[in-house]
Amino acid sequence: MNTPSTAPKILVTNPIHAEVQARLQRVGIVEMNHDTEPWTQQQLVMRAKDADAIMGFMTDSVDAGLLAKAPRLRVLACALKGYDNYDVDACTRAGVWVSIVPDLLTEPTAELAVGLAISLARNMVSGDAQVRRGEFQGWRPRLYGTGLAGATVAIVGLGCVGQAIIARLAGFGCARLVGIDPVQKLPGLESLVLEEALTVADFVFVAAPLTTSSFHMVDARALAHCKPGQFIINVGRGSVVDEEAIAAALETGSLGGYAADVFACEDWGLAQRPAVVPVRLCAQANTLLTPHLGSAVRDVRLAIEHRAADNIIAVLEGHEPADAINCPEFHRGCGDDPVLWNTSRGGYGLRR
Repeated sequence: MNTPSTAPKILVTNPIHAEVQARLQRVGIVEMNHDTEPWTQQQLVMRAKDADAIMGFMTDSVDAGLLAKAPRLRVLACALKGYDNYDVDACTRAGVWVSIVPDLLTEPTAELAVGLAISLARNMVSGDAQVRRGEFQGWRPRLYGTGLAGATVAIVGLGCVGQAIIARLAGFGCARLVGIDPVQKLPGLESLVLEEALTVADFVFVAAPLTTSSFHMVDARALAHCKPGQFIINVGRGSVVDEEAIAAALETGSLGGYAADVFACEDWGLAQRPAVVPVRLCAQANTLLTPHLGSAVRDVRLAIEHRAADNIIAVLEGHEPADAINCPEFHRGCGDDPVLWNTSRGGYGLRR
């Protein structure tokens, strides 16, 4: 058993459930952010200097600069699926494992996506506001919306979330489903390029991760192709769409509505990310904007934390993390014989 002086330090950047914290405390000393506000990058760098493991969240960014000041770091366990705010290549060069939670966020995010589409297209927020203002005195011929039945639906990004959205749409009687993905093609699903899909779709679900090629994929040029009255629902990453272009399309009426659970201000890996959600976007009545609730299901969040903890514990106990997305350079090749941890980064033996 590790003594306090030799126990590894585990940095947890956001509050986690007590039972997960207790698991981590059995293998190391846990330093956790107990505030709901994230640490600044400077605070994270300072606290990571003697950390052996980090449980990171969407509010964090780990780059080469932080890694250079964290010589003991062995594993970065991301309690998330999308990892665009983490420099995986830099971690690989520094000999640091990076793990994610690949599957637990899929179903709740897909559920929310369909819920956003229905709420937006059926004017639920406006209707709720009317009732609360005391304006409802019985049925009136107002707030007519659009349903999924008979609609043409496009899904941008056919990864796990995109496929889960398709599965959940099966019972709504959509007339046509099309997919937009440069790599993934699904049997039986019509495949179109983005501009073609925008010309025919009544609903567009954005479920693509943020990459250099997907940044501002849905911009003013793409939106010029959109079918009048179209609804766009973004549960991928904020910067996959150009939020200012979305606001402009809503103002002119060329776009019927926009729902989002993700925003460009959250994309920590971008140097030029905005500080807040654009006021111009928030001012549009035909929007539904939720504060990143995709995985905000109690049981799911607990399971995500446990999964991230599993990956930390595996490395601290000398094993490869099950959900690794890289093969650190101290490894002589993933799939080869067991090798030793680079002794310059902690001197621990590594076993598969």
